[in-house]
Amino acid sequence: MDCGLCERDLHGDAEAYLCPGCTRATGERLDRMPKLYAALAAFLQPSGRRPELGRTQGVDAPLPVSEPVLNLRGPGGIVGVLEDWRSALHADLGWSEPRPRGSVGERVSAAAAGLHTNVLWIASSWPLAGAFAEELRDLERSVLSVVSPPERTIRLGNCTAALEGDAVCGAVLRVPPGVDEVRCRWCGAVYPPSSWVELARAQEPSDAA
Repeated sequence: MDCGLCERDLHGDAEAYLCPGCTRATGERLDRMPKLYAALAAFLQPSGRRPELGRTQGVDAPLPVSEPVLNLRGPGGIVGVLEDWRSALHADLGWSEPRPRGSVGERVSAAAAGLHTNVLWIASSWPLAGAFAEELRDLERSVLSVVSPPERTIRLGNCTAALEGDAVCGAVLRVPPGVDEVRCRWCGAVYPPSSWVELARAQEPSDAA
């Protein structure tokens, strides 16, 4: 059986739905959601907009806020995605429907915490785990495209960490500017700068005999 997110083989764990790396990454994304929601507030004002100028004659004034950011912070954004998945989880477990309370920010924190508490069960036992992890990953990418645009990175090679049995991770490793180490996003293996040259050379295509 393959992982429902990265589609890597689960190495004989036929009962699981997410591999350990994707389980860990999903938990970390849930931890980050309240902070990402809060970070979006600084980007509500559209870039270059001067609200004191008001309406130009004959032209409708643009929205006083950035619509993509408003959508992410609104009912159908972060809070809607998290609360919908939490409701689905409770329904499948036979638990009572969670009741949203407080501000949107508080609801984001509560829903993320409720899902995180059950992330190991989700990964091992919930058939919807792959769809959940994928939507959460896509949601985080949407937020990061606003608050932290992607940096230019250099491809280092592929992760050589050994997994269960004879399997090798093989995930692509990239070096962002200004980092002291590279961590594999899938298995968590760490590569210090002293290993980068050797790692890159080991994966260069060999000359034909």
